[in-house]
Amino acid sequence: MHRPTLKAALAIAILVLTSCGVTPPSETGKKAEARKPPIPPGPITGRTAFWEMYRSAHAWSPDVVPLALEDKELPGYKTADGKAAMWKATFGSPKLHQFRVFSYSIADLKPDVVPGVMIGNTQRWSGPVNEALPFETSDFNIDSDAAYQKALAQAAPWTRKNPGKDVSFTLGNSSRFNGPVWYVLWGEKKAGYSVYVDARTGAIVKGK
Repeated sequence: MHRPTLKAALAIAILVLTSCGVTPPSETGKKAEARKPPIPPGPITGRTAFWEMYRSAHAWSPDVVPLALEDKELPGYKTADGKAAMWKATFGSPKLHQFRVFSYSIADLKPDVVPGVMIGNTQRWSGPVNEALPFETSDFNIDSDAAYQKALAQAAPWTRKNPGKDVSFTLGNSSRFNGPVWYVLWGEKKAGYSVYVDARTGAIVKGK
């Protein structure tokens, strides 16, 4: 069993921002609606959602750097096989000294969740720290479904003994690793099983 240290280490980067509401993108009107891509009919991978959020983040501040990506459970949907109905990404702007959480959902659960991209309020960001480092988008090669398959092969003995446990996904980077990693967790942090998967290569990794 691996200790789920990355989840705690990335706390700065993946703040749920419960004190901050999320608002739909500011673009309105028929032309803006026409530019929006269609919403997928079912749960999607992290990388699919990431690029939708990245476009909105880049429009907010062209210098944005990704800090974290994680799945979000929604009523009526279940994260499975590396796909989720909602994903949240944290982006930081070195120029603005701010970070912002973006969400992408396939579900319509108004008033809190609407299909497509939702944008959180800006928050002050003092910059990278060893426990929560930005990563390059070019290093995000392994999608969440592929990371799940790699992690499942590692976790198979545990999952056979503990069937039916929920699985969650967090993508992030810290000084313990050489680049971004997927943190795949079955069950709860204290009594579950976690695996780190290199987001560049798909290899199983351990911290330094």
